Amino acid sequence: MSHPRLPVMLVDDEVQALDSFELALRSANVNNFLRCQDSREVIPLLGEQDIEVMLLDLRMPHFSGEELLPKITKDFPHVPVIVITGADDVETAVKCMRAGAFDYIVKPVERSRLVASVKTALELRDLQRQNQLLRVHVLSDELADPEPFVGIITTSKMMRSIFRYIEAIANSPQPVLITGETGVGKELVARAIHKVSGRQGAFIAINVAGLDDNVFADTLFGHRKGAFTGADQTRNGMVEKAEEGTLFLDEIGDLSPASQVKILRFLQDGEFFPIGSDMAKRSNARIVVATNQELETLQDSGTFRKDLYFRLRIHQIHIPPLRDRKEDLLPLLDHFLEKASKALGKKKPTPPNELIILLGAYHFPGNIRELESIIFDAVSKHVSGKLSMEVFKSYISKRKPAFKADLVGLPLDDTAPISFSEKLPTLKQVEQLLIAEAMKRSDNNQAIAAMHLGISRQALNRRLRQADKERNRN
Repeated sequence: MSHPRLPVMLVDDEVQALDSFELALRSANVNNFLRCQDSREVIPLLGEQDIEVMLLDLRMPHFSGEELLPKITKDFPHVPVIVITGADDVETAVKCMRAGAFDYIVKPVERSRLVASVKTALELRDLQRQNQLLRVHVLSDELADPEPFVGIITTSKMMRSIFRYIEAIANSPQPVLITGETGVGKELVARAIHKVSGRQGAFIAINVAGLDDNVFADTLFGHRKGAFTGADQTRNGMVEKAEEGTLFLDEIGDLSPASQVKILRFLQDGEFFPIGSDMAKRSNARIVVATNQELETLQDSGTFRKDLYFRLRIHQIHIPPLRDRKEDLLPLLDHFLEKASKALGKKKPTPPNELIILLGAYHFPGNIRELESIIFDAVSKHVSGKLSMEVFKSYISKRKPAFKADLVGLPLDDTAPISFSEKLPTLKQVEQLLIAEAMKRSDNNQAIAAMHLGISRQALNRRLRQADKERNRN
């Protein structure tokens, strides 16, 4: 039986080296190989035959491994590439790793080192397949093609309904308006729209916040040589770069009125004028925009054009905040722990069971981006064992919204965190209700409940014991 199912590709111009690699790997029960001595055949072979792992020599005639590596990692990013070289210098190693190499081994190759590296790469490929199968299993009953959405970590029914809507509008040439609070993942959704659409062109993203009218026009539509001082050569804008693809404009609510007119004309006519040109150009780039602002409110105040708003909202997607999809906390926690550990070069820590309870009681005004930031901070300070709760507790306690109601100047304003019926409860009743709610939100974890109440765990415990005594007497 062949192992692995797909071959390990060995690329070296020397037959002796290929024999040596194969012999070493056969000793570890790896027996499926694809050998290549001519570097010119590497890319064509990859186009014809899927492989598990590649061993790539750096010094070869025709095309060197350094030339091939970035092409392989770009066009075949799922394939781990283990670089084999006689050059034992740090600069070359760093260059290869930055180009996407999975590992870097110096000749003469130690058998144990080679085997360990290939086995690790094979395990990675197996994990990738398992994760893919899990995602397909979760989504295949609802989506025609789950693959474009795998980068969005979610188990939320609300998010899956958004995915289904994206599939429904995928082939439409009309613009898409994505709304949602800061940090909910609007650009990830925009990228998913592009992938599902099957458009052959590029996905081009621009944050238009803070761009004045001239910079906006130059960025989007480009300019002709000599159009203005410093325009030493003609430059194509992002609209042309997104030809046959998708142009994503983030923070569209911050666009100036003059720039709004320009984008409206482009949406209406599909034509634009580079700065300094009186010849119109056409583009079929699909426009996807995003904002964390209420465009309806902006148009009511006169800062956002109504005609542009109605043109943009032909297809509209609202991404719910993280506090409305708490079921995503656990998979996001696992995902960001993995991501942070890799980025920081640490072993992935084990989170304590009560961490998800603590996170579930927090309102996350910064949404997924805020969660990622907290986790990266916690992992950066992590040493060993279980992940400490202290970074999370400290962060959340500092961001508890303060209650600033004036007890003398009643009634309370609309920003107060509580409201009352006509008959006021007693102080004891309010205390009991507040403690009960805190315990409910913290899944009966007294330490977390006490933190949210702003008291010590001992003080909360005394109140709970007193309440039990009163119930028993009654």
